[in-house]
Amino acid sequence: MLFKNRNAAGEFVAKELAAYANPYGFGSSYNGTPHASPYGDAQGTSGGTPEVATTRGTRASPKGRRQGRTHSVSLRKRHFSPPTQWLGNPRNGLPHRQDVVVLALPRGGVPVAFEVAQALNAPLDVLVVRKLGVPGQKELAMGAIASNGVQVLNEDIVRSLRISEAAINRVMAKEQQELERREYLYRGDRPTPKLHGRTVILVDDGFATGATMRAAVVALQQHKPAKVIVAVPVAASETCKDFEAKVDEVVCLATPSPFYSVGLWYEDFPQTTDEEVRDLLQKAANNQQTTTISV
Repeated sequence: MLFKNRNAAGEFVAKELAAYANPYGFGSSYNGTPHASPYGDAQGTSGGTPEVATTRGTRASPKGRRQGRTHSVSLRKRHFSPPTQWLGNPRNGLPHRQDVVVLALPRGGVPVAFEVAQALNAPLDVLVVRKLGVPGQKELAMGAIASNGVQVLNEDIVRSLRISEAAINRVMAKEQQELERREYLYRGDRPTPKLHGRTVILVDDGFATGATMRAAVVALQQHKPAKVIVAVPVAASETCKDFEAKVDEVVCLATPSPFYSVGLWYEDFPQTTDEEVRDLLQKAANNQQTTTISV
């Protein structure tokens, strides 16, 4: 196990985001040399010492494509909880910036994202995405859907398992109903946050194939944010690397191999309930009463 629970993992993600940021923009000071671990005696695992990998993306921009780069630090001490006071260092670029928004992928991403939003003093909201599970193997993602008709399919899985279009449509229809239910349950009549021109941090509790996160990125890009950062505590190494070309920054704290599943790397990994999601969103909103987010 790497993390005690989602909240502890969220504190790790928040600390890495703050450590890697600076007043000139997230990650802009990185020179290709691994920085000293911001964790001190950081958390570890009985199965060896994983790496913390933070990658700079290669998304196309008006100035051309950037060379993807990675720096790593080691996790050594188990169940370490970083002090949130460390995150308020005014030399760092993300804490207290008015253009930063944290979006969680519910449900499991919400406890992680809550810690990130609190530490960075940023508003928290959700971007509802539904995984499309392979018929008979629900945990294996063949794709995902998100708001505004966004659909992402893993063509390799669909082709290798010979999944018919009819089967895909049945799963998609079921998940579309659940997506709409959750959007109303979590947001109600509250408008979606303004994302155009802002720095958006997409947070989940981890990913294996990355199907849901890919759908989230596609949905988010419709809003034309200034910068997209994907941040997760743990992920499959190859999937983490795949995102380098899709977003501006990628933070995957641990990329153990073999990966197997996200839940394997948590000591306590219960299913997050709808009530927990709503409570955390309300708590975050109460802490952001002076922050106005308009459409």
